Amino acid sequence: MSSAHFGNRLRKGAVNTTVAALAVAALAASQAPDVTADTTGRQTTADAPAADQATGDSATGNSPYYTDLPPLNSPLPAPSASADTTPVTTGSAEAGIPATVLDAYKKAEAELAQSKPGCNMPWQLLAAIGKVESGQARGGRVSADGTTLSPILGPVLNGVGFANISDTDNGAYDGDATYDRAVGPMQFIPSTWEWAGRDGNDDGKKDPNNIYDAALAAGHYLCRFSWDMSTTSGLRSAILSYNNSTDYYNTVMSWLEYYRKGTHEIPDGTGTVPSDRSDDTTDPTTPGTPSSPSTPNTPSSPSTPGTPPPSAPSTPSTPPTPTDTVHHLEDAGTAKLTAMAGDAFTTKIGTRTETAAGKAVAKVRVRFTIVGDTDATFAGGESVATVATNRKGVAAAPALQAGEKTGTFTVRATVVGRTVTAVDYKATVTARAADTLTRTGTAAPTCVAGGEFADRVEVKATYKGAVADQVAATATLVKSADDPTAADKGPFFKDDATGNPVRTLTDLKTDANGLLKLPKLYADDTTGTFLLRITTAGGATLTVELTVTAPEPTTPSPEPTEPSDTSSPSATPSESSTSAS
Repeated sequence: MSSAHFGNRLRKGAVNTTVAALAVAALAASQAPDVTADTTGRQTTADAPAADQATGDSATGNSPYYTDLPPLNSPLPAPSASADTTPVTTGSAEAGIPATVLDAYKKAEAELAQSKPGCNMPWQLLAAIGKVESGQARGGRVSADGTTLSPILGPVLNGVGFANISDTDNGAYDGDATYDRAVGPMQFIPSTWEWAGRDGNDDGKKDPNNIYDAALAAGHYLCRFSWDMSTTSGLRSAILSYNNSTDYYNTVMSWLEYYRKGTHEIPDGTGTVPSDRSDDTTDPTTPGTPSSPSTPNTPSSPSTPGTPPPSAPSTPSTPPTPTDTVHHLEDAGTAKLTAMAGDAFTTKIGTRTETAAGKAVAKVRVRFTIVGDTDATFAGGESVATVATNRKGVAAAPALQAGEKTGTFTVRATVVGRTVTAVDYKATVTARAADTLTRTGTAAPTCVAGGEFADRVEVKATYKGAVADQVAATATLVKSADDPTAADKGPFFKDDATGNPVRTLTDLKTDANGLLKLPKLYADDTTGTFLLRITTAGGATLTVELTVTAPEPTTPSPEPTEPSDTSSPSATPSESSTSAS
């Protein structure tokens, strides 16, 4: 039985009891608990992301997807054991993945293992989503660099049978300047691709029609919010954020488990496109006709001879959505946005959507985008976040996390699906700082002239009582308490390269525990008390007294005397003879 017919029968009820039992058993382990229904009648799960449940926001805009399920036999190519047994697959396109497409999934897995190791992204998950979204790029119909040979477009998202998403890219990705459409082998809607897009094949472009770019983007999208694919909750949240439907989740999970059991590479372009889609309304007694992901299947039924075909029902007018009523955005009382490098911003950004009369509008998607030369992110490590407004019309952006780059950047709030003037919020990241320095040792640093100090000076930095890590510091052997310039004599550090005396050290930093241990100190032949001054960003200062003492005097040993020679005494002047008078 082909997977196309198997999926079709499961969904339309024409399946025998044995096959149905097998299908239920295969999916029982991955069935999402606590199923509820959203306002559009789709099934959702209780632990789906709040924004996604409330608005249907997703990578694909909840576009249609292929519902074909994998075969029940092994995905590994192997010959039949005997003529009397049911043959297993022998390398069919159901089990195999086109070579370039498979390579893209595995390269994305390798990149994510480096950039987001906590995500634990398996390439089989990307393959499962790629199967459900586009049938592995329409059976691997891609060029050598991974670009689809023809565009893969989802249906027009005009609110008729699908989500209503007005154009966000002026048709740049999907060719439609009125409404958005899902694009490429991983079916990203343009507004999501704009921030989630990645360059997976290092050609300098982010192309949703390229399987390398799309697979890597899909991986990063699934890994946002620190979701862990090795956990049930993380995996479920990630998949539902891609397309907010329990049926979608179950279909992806069935392919994920199938590919985990093994797969194999097939030549590009030799795969088959699935035939059953979630928007398929074909008569269940008639086999489904393969459809392109760019256009939904059109229902057809034969006319009775002599009876005129029924007229098509008129399309009811679509009432305006909350988004359509938004006239402008307003700041919802956001306080000053300032944080130290590496810290979380304590202030959250709030934006209110309003009608022309100033009335709040609920259930509107607001996108917050970090703009500027900064490595600050929202919680979860992303630079873009989409949040639905509450009943007061306010969307609260996720908490901002400062990076290491200091300076000012912008967080821009816009309405998804509608063009209104953005609201910009200025945020500032200041350098890491300390307000207190203390010595960790108790012994006074002392050294003999010409020697070296036995212990290295170590200090601890804190800021408002908390550890101040990675704070820049400077250490200088100053001339005096009133003269902060570097001394020209007394204790010194040594230059690592030359060994020459150095009395000022810059580019020092405290460690993760706020500790700073200075290099070894040496003394020249000058004795006395000297000052070592340590300062940090933020103004913390500590002065340490160094004492250099003179070496202890040594008592010379007496020189040994030569023994006297009694046999031949030496003559002395007094003993010299004088001349006779």
